[in-house]
Amino acid sequence: MIEQIDKQYVLQTYARNYVNFKKGVNATLFDENEKDYIDFTSGIAVVSVGHGNKRVADAIYNQVSNITHISNLYAIEPQALLAKKIAELSNMELGVFFSNSGAEANEGAIKIARKYGETNFENKRYKIITLTHSFHGRTITTVKATGQESMHTPNFAPYPDGFSYNHSIEDVYNAIDNETAAVMIELVQGEGGVQPLDKEEVQKLAKFLKEKEILLIVDEVQTGAFRTGEFLASNVYEIQPDIITMAKGLGGGVPIGAILTTHKDILTFGDHGSTFGGNFLSTRAALEVLDILEETKDSGALDETIIYFQNKLSQIYKNHTNLFTKEVGLGLMRGLRVKDADTLTQIINESFDEGVLVLKAGKHTLRLLPPLTISKEEINEGFKRLENALSKIK
Repeated sequence: MIEQIDKQYVLQTYARNYVNFKKGVNATLFDENEKDYIDFTSGIAVVSVGHGNKRVADAIYNQVSNITHISNLYAIEPQALLAKKIAELSNMELGVFFSNSGAEANEGAIKIARKYGETNFENKRYKIITLTHSFHGRTITTVKATGQESMHTPNFAPYPDGFSYNHSIEDVYNAIDNETAAVMIELVQGEGGVQPLDKEEVQKLAKFLKEKEILLIVDEVQTGAFRTGEFLASNVYEIQPDIITMAKGLGGGVPIGAILTTHKDILTFGDHGSTFGGNFLSTRAALEVLDILEETKDSGALDETIIYFQNKLSQIYKNHTNLFTKEVGLGLMRGLRVKDADTLTQIINESFDEGVLVLKAGKHTLRLLPPLTISKEEINEGFKRLENALSKIK
C-alpha cells in the first residue's frame, strides 16, 4: 500500500526500499510486521541519540504544548541557549545563525565568505575553493560547491560562478589567487567515501590561510555533534576555522542547521534570514540532544562505544579481505572500501535481508553511521547480521 501511494503522489527522486518502519528503540527499528533491524545508518548520521529517545520526545512535547514557532522577529530563549551551548562545546568564540538543513547552512557560509571578500579587500574576492569528491548540498549553489562532476549535470545549468576544485590539499595552494575569498573542506569526506583528511596537512593549510586572510570554511554537517568523537571534527584536528557548518545529528531527527563563525560582525540586519530557522521546536530538541551527547562523552561511554565498534569492524575487515581493501573513517563515521561497485550493492541488499541497515558512500565504500548511543548488544547483533550477509557474497 505505501509503495503505491508513494509512487503516485511523491516525486520520485529517491531509489527507495519500501520497508514500512513503525517504531524505533535506540539503534533498533521495527517494521509493520514487527521484524527488527539494527540501524547502522541513523538516518544518514541524523538520529544521533537513537530512535524513540524519551528525553528528546519529552522535551519536544513540552515545547510544542506551549510554543512551536513565533518567527525570528522576537527573541527565542532556546535558540539563544543553544547558541551559547554550541559556543561552549566548541571551545571557540563564535556567533551562530540557525537554518533548517546542512545545505542551507553551507549557503549561509558561502554568503558570509562572499561579503567578507567584498568588504575587506580593495579588489572583490568571491571565489571559493573546494576539494574533489566533496559534498556540500543539493541547492543550486551548494551543488556547484560540491567537487563531483557527476553533480554538475546540464539539467540545472547555468550554475553560480566562483567555485573550483582540487584533488588534494597540496593542490589548493596553487589554486589561490587574488580573487579567492575562502577554502571550504570536509575534514572527513562523507559522500566522498568516508575519507579523513591528513591532520598535519589541514593544520598547515589553516595556518597559511590565516596568514593570507583567506577564510577557512569547514563543513561539519556530518562530522559535527560528536560524530567523530569530539563535539567537532575541528576539535579533533586542533584547528579554529573561520566558519563551521552543522546540521544532521544536531537535532537528533528534528531538522536544524547552524552556521558557526568567529567573524560575528560580518552579517548585519537584512543580510540573511530564515522563517523556520532556530524556532522553539528545533532548538529545544537540539538542546536536549546536546545535553545527552555531552553526558555520554563526559562519562566515557562515547569513547568506549567508538573503540568497541571499531574493533568489531576491524574483525569484519580481517575476515573478508576478499571483499574489502581498506578500513576508513573516524569516530562513529566508519567505512570499508569494497573491491567493486557491484559487490557493494550486493552487500547492502544482503545486509537488509539479514536485518541490518548499512549505507553506500562514493562508488566503493560501505558506510556505517550508527547512533552515538548504540548499545554493545546492538553492536554485537548488528555485526553478527552483517557477517551473515557477507558470508552469502560469492
